[in-house]
Amino acid sequence: MTVKCSFAILAIASLMLLSSCAADPTQGYAFDSTYDAQIKTIAVPIFRNESMDRGIELQLTEAIIKEIQHRTPWRIADSDRADTTLTGAITSTALSVLSESPRTGLVQEQAVQITIRFDFRDNRTGDSLAAREGFAATATFAPERGVGDRLELGQRSAIDELARDLVSELRSSW
Repeated sequence: MTVKCSFAILAIASLMLLSSCAADPTQGYAFDSTYDAQIKTIAVPIFRNESMDRGIELQLTEAIIKEIQHRTPWRIADSDRADTTLTGAITSTALSVLSESPRTGLVQEQAVQITIRFDFRDNRTGDSLAAREGFAATATFAPERGVGDRLELGQRSAIDELARDLVSELRSSW
């Protein structure tokens, strides 16, 4: 009797799970991608860098391309052949002190924030699909002696978070 009861409960749970899914992500839970299926290719030129930190534009562009390749159905293409283009600029970077050593007064933990603007445009129609100003990510690191985290570690963490968040912003409206 307990085996039959367990089987019945499992069957009911499976039916409830399947009945709650929808083919269209805007209509409920779905197993389909939330990225626009009409878009096949995307161009990602190197982001401009309006900040004083040199070289982070290359790291950010590379991180965005990797996120697109791993998390979306889109392929990277040249600007003249792509369905869409993602352009952007690093507008600022900032460091802030989070904590200091009470004994030495030296910084124990710092935050690095990277702020960008971007525009995701459909090359076929010229329409802007997504655009944001002041889009930012923050990461922390510990530059204190003995620990030895470098600024680059904090920047890399902020860049990776920014790339993940930006690619998530490219999803279809849902």
